[in-house]
Amino acid sequence: MAADSSKLTDHDSGHGQSTGVPAAGRHEGVSYSPTGGPGIRHWQEAMITEPGLEERGNVFFAAVEMTRMPMVLTDPNQPDNPIVFANRAFQDLTGYTPEEIVGRNCRFLQGAQTDREKVAELREAIAEHRPVSVELLNYKRDGTPFWNGVFVAPVFGPDDKLIYFFASQLDVTRRRTAEQSFRQAQKMEAIGQLTAGLAHDFNNLLQVISGSLELLRNKLPDDRLTRYVDRAGEVAERGAKLTRQLLAFARKTRLEPRPSDINALVHEFMDMLDSTAGSRVEMQVNLRRRLPAVLVDPAHLELALLNVVINARDAMPAGGMVTISTSSTVLEDNGLPGGPYVVISVSDGGEGMPDYVRERATEPFFTTKGTGKGTGLGLAMVQGFVQQSRGKLEIDSKPGRGTTIRMFFPAAEGDAIPAPRQQEFLAPQESRGGAETIMVVEDSDDVLTLAREHLEALGYRVIAARNADEALALLAKPENARVDLLFSDILMPGSMNGLVLAQRVREQMPEVAVLLTTGYNEDLVAEGPGTSDWDVLGKPYRRTALADRVRTALNRRAGKPQPLRNQGGGPRHEA
Repeated sequence: MAADSSKLTDHDSGHGQSTGVPAAGRHEGVSYSPTGGPGIRHWQEAMITEPGLEERGNVFFAAVEMTRMPMVLTDPNQPDNPIVFANRAFQDLTGYTPEEIVGRNCRFLQGAQTDREKVAELREAIAEHRPVSVELLNYKRDGTPFWNGVFVAPVFGPDDKLIYFFASQLDVTRRRTAEQSFRQAQKMEAIGQLTAGLAHDFNNLLQVISGSLELLRNKLPDDRLTRYVDRAGEVAERGAKLTRQLLAFARKTRLEPRPSDINALVHEFMDMLDSTAGSRVEMQVNLRRRLPAVLVDPAHLELALLNVVINARDAMPAGGMVTISTSSTVLEDNGLPGGPYVVISVSDGGEGMPDYVRERATEPFFTTKGTGKGTGLGLAMVQGFVQQSRGKLEIDSKPGRGTTIRMFFPAAEGDAIPAPRQQEFLAPQESRGGAETIMVVEDSDDVLTLAREHLEALGYRVIAARNADEALALLAKPENARVDLLFSDILMPGSMNGLVLAQRVREQMPEVAVLLTTGYNEDLVAEGPGTSDWDVLGKPYRRTALADRVRTALNRRAGKPQPLRNQGGGPRHEA
């Protein structure tokens, strides 16, 4: 096209009745071009020999009225540069009648969210009698906003006097919305990747801090000093919770889904949800019967519902009604696989959200709550969980009309698996070792030292290695012929990660128990929920949790039952 533009003369002739200056690609990239490419031959400036709008009996006027491209002419020689002609496509675009259009300046299409810098750019070009191309947020007669791709060009008379401005319009809302959605998806993906990349190292640091504080607390003789240690430990726990929340948003949480009856889970959660909502909020449940099962992680579903209910409660400071309902629907193949879906809806009668808040509601750290009343991670976590469960999240909200949040989950084949019986929780206590040998593989020297101290204090013999290659070399030595458990980090430098190492060790020693640990690892979630059968202990972990999980892994190898202990390591909510 550049070669073609070089052949154009400065003024193209209209057979003696008009002349024009070709655009020659000067407006490329500024606004949307309806030609599908750079404007080369269309005029960006025109000179006519017969001014006036009285003659409307020729084919050119018919073409202007028949085109679907909205067009207007304004008269800069009249006060306020009013519109003197608008074709029928312009009327279709804006919803206004000719009587409401003619005689008014084009600014009547502008509104509260119209970009004032773009308006200033448009006015400057008109004042300088030069062509301009911009995209503006305009408003139709019924108040509906739309993105308007505007091209404005001057029209001169025989004596080079400016007599009109010509403007074409084009509704580019769909394209702008698609671009915004794409940019938002890119931004969320970038945040997710950054979060995932930092999580491993950050959790290693937190592991050393919290573990060292735990060791220090057990050795302090003065109860007054333990308060400072406990306070530091609480801060470290908040840091760990923040990392878990970000990983949930980034869809990097390891889920343990099972075919579940959504209605049964909602019933199971109701006591906790009701107490969380508080006395000012009335909870109403409307559950549709005979719903298909869904493949979902019950613990994380409970967390998601809890976060949504907390947001609903906070949207109604004076109290009100929160309704939890379930239903089924069939979705077409549009980003998600088509087919039957189960929907959980949470509706409130609160303040509602304006569009600009609703559009950002699932962004991490975006919150309209006061300082200290929320991190802005609640809905981000919910969306991450729903998407990782191969579903989608919808938010329907208007100011003064409340908010409805819908979670869509694909229906699973087969029947729901009943929830396991609730076992009586035992008080946290350390499960002691019985002189078993544990190989610890960890690339962080600080974490390795801490894990070794914990395990040796629990009565285990420990063999330490800094990577998988060193671990295999140590296992090949005769004095290490008996190893009862492999306790390995997943993400490590070297020729293999912890998952591959566990497989190699199991091939050589099938009787060895395996316990993995990680602050984050892509391999666990790359193929979706439940891809790994290895037992995994998340970092940072407490000594009691380590003791319990090690004992559980060893007992499972020996076929012994292990009572359930409450380690407080489950998912947490965050408003």
